[in-house]
Amino acid sequence: MAFSNGRPEPEVIMNFNDGFSYSKGKLDAAYLSLIDKPPAKQIPSKDAASLKKDDIDLVAHEFEITRAEAEKALLENDKDVVKTLKALVTVRSK
Repeated sequence: MAFSNGRPEPEVIMNFNDGFSYSKGKLDAAYLSLIDKPPAKQIPSKDAASLKKDDIDLVAHEFEITRAEAEKALLENDKDVVKTLKALVTVRSK
């Protein structure tokens, strides 16, 4: 283990050609800070409750997005599945 200014050098996972590297300790700390936070609770709106479960599942499955993102897309497109699919294809193809 190499020493720098009296302190041990951090364990390096990967060195890149441009000189950047990732420290295992810092990477673990960043990962643990993300896990410790509870997921944000979604407040269901009455508009989202009126969406059909099959429509949400179709959009979420076809575009590999979360149910919340599928609900948002459906609400933005007047709850019309065809309009939502066309809008998502247009957005994804750009």
